[in-house]
Amino acid sequence: MTHSVRFPVWTWAMPVLGLLFFIVATATGYDENFANHTLGIVETIILVPLLIGAVFAAVYHAEEVAHIMGEPLGTLVLTVAVTVIELALIVALMLSGKATPTLVRETVFAVVMIVTTGLVGLCIVVGGIRYRQQRFDVTSAKIYLAMLIVLTTLTLILPNYTTTAPGNLYSESQLIFVSVATIALYMVFLYTQTVLHRGYFVGEHIEEKEGAASSPKSQQGKLALAALLLCVALTAVVLLAKLIAVVIDFGVSKSDAPASISGVIIALIVLTPESISAVKAARRDELQKSINLALGSSLATIGLTIPAIAAANIFIHKPLVLGLDTNDVVLLVMTLATSMLTFGTGRTNVLFGFLHLVIFGTFLFVSFVP
Repeated sequence: MTHSVRFPVWTWAMPVLGLLFFIVATATGYDENFANHTLGIVETIILVPLLIGAVFAAVYHAEEVAHIMGEPLGTLVLTVAVTVIELALIVALMLSGKATPTLVRETVFAVVMIVTTGLVGLCIVVGGIRYRQQRFDVTSAKIYLAMLIVLTTLTLILPNYTTTAPGNLYSESQLIFVSVATIALYMVFLYTQTVLHRGYFVGEHIEEKEGAASSPKSQQGKLALAALLLCVALTAVVLLAKLIAVVIDFGVSKSDAPASISGVIIALIVLTPESISAVKAARRDELQKSINLALGSSLATIGLTIPAIAAANIFIHKPLVLGLDTNDVVLLVMTLATSMLTFGTGRTNVLFGFLHLVIFGTFLFVSFVP
């Protein structure tokens, strides 16, 4: 007996409405309306929930694809989908012509900090309160952290100490080298995660579920439909990002907020639905999946975003200030050192999670009060 494949109405309605809204807003001149007329404000009130709904729809369908494909390939699909959304928002702001030269740096740094402190801390606290202690594969955590240390150093710290280009910049040749090295590292990581040492990244609970329910032929139709709707949702997000870029730039300029807030806003929009998935996994005692989602998304952000923006910069011709300020370097080093201790034993408890949340709170406070 065959069953029709159905998804909640909002998971396809929100992206479709988003696409229709983009067509209407573009035809009526969204930039001019927003700057000069009440119509722009009304359009913005409609835009924000449509964008958030499209982001949640994209992550929902990515999770469906992930569930059918199994771990760790499934979470890889989810992290790549989230990275595409992030790239769309960054490029949209850069194309608006009003983005600061530090936008890429601030966004990547915000994603790394939100993921490794806020999301990781929340998952550990939620799991710790419910189960007291949770286990995960130490080797996978070491791989994630080793990659994170190298990638963050190459992209966010080393530019402060090179002398070919002035300021916290890479020269063109240096940027090309770092981009190629970053992609190569990330590709080797993916090969390790999905082929060579897949077992390191598959938790015990996930492995039991996969063994009990592998993907039968009846799931192929659902997989195809989920993949199609994922593409539609991502398209809607990419197009709506062009419009939301106007709102972010206007809001930051009018409120006299620090320039880094734009990066934090982008990171929060992108990571909210994925964070919900990670916390739910921790509540189910699947901390390994939470780690895959959290640390995997931070690696994807650096491994894919920096090279993609560097390539796009050939056409955009915007300066890319990548080197972090001193206070951000201190926060990053403290976060990485704490993460090494947190994931060093294969077991977590509430205290470790609270440490990460304190660092996250410090990051947010310093973002608004530098």
